[in-house]
Amino acid sequence: MKSDKKTLESAYEKYNRPEYLSTDPLEFVHFYPELPDREIVALLAASLAYGRVALIRRSISLVLDALGPRPAEFLAACSENDLPGLFEGFCHRFCKGDHLSALFRAVKRLNQDYGSLEQAYAQGVSPDHEHVMPSMAAFYDLMVKAGLEGAGHLAPDPSKGSACKRMNLFLRWIVREDDVDPGGWTCVHPRQLIVPMDVHMGRICRSLKLTGRKQNDLKTALEASRAFGRICPEDPVRYDFALTRISMAEPALFM
Repeated sequence: MKSDKKTLESAYEKYNRPEYLSTDPLEFVHFYPELPDREIVALLAASLAYGRVALIRRSISLVLDALGPRPAEFLAACSENDLPGLFEGFCHRFCKGDHLSALFRAVKRLNQDYGSLEQAYAQGVSPDHEHVMPSMAAFYDLMVKAGLEGAGHLAPDPSKGSACKRMNLFLRWIVREDDVDPGGWTCVHPRQLIVPMDVHMGRICRSLKLTGRKQNDLKTALEASRAFGRICPEDPVRYDFALTRISMAEPALFM
């Protein structure tokens, strides 16, 4: 497969479609039309987006059942002391209930202090930033101050050089708006987004000659994002969903 704009646009038109959402945790985000709920569900779904798809979907469903139909209202009314019991016995690979409790404690406090997760995230945003890593780091610091300690791997520290794949996935979902990504946030421009880099996307990007790096780390994510940016400057992660779908449907294209 080529990495020219015409080929990528063809893949986008064919695969960036709602009917493919059943293979992605993003589907859950579409069930919540109100932005305060969507923020929370997107952060949860992205945080648990590792492992087999069936397991991811099961785990997300279990947590959403506990939060009820209006997660933002539920968290606002819920006592912090009740959070550990809410997720007691939960296990998603190496994520346990206490990790979730810490994550939602931070979310609850940020909503109290700033009015929404977007307003909290916006504290670190600048239109002059090339990409979202500075704002992501500022948001992580706010979450730590809001009680994130104990969330473990659910909230990676951007300063440590990892690709922060799940946080970049969350930002793609909540910032972009098309037939697949529901959007909602306006504090970040799509041109600042970074490709959610993991082993799978790393293989795709190397096959398309968008990066020559072998590691699937932050440097690789930035290199690939800049390469996509030369093709689509205002929306470098435009092709992310389509490429992951096409790699499942036509894997020989990336061999």
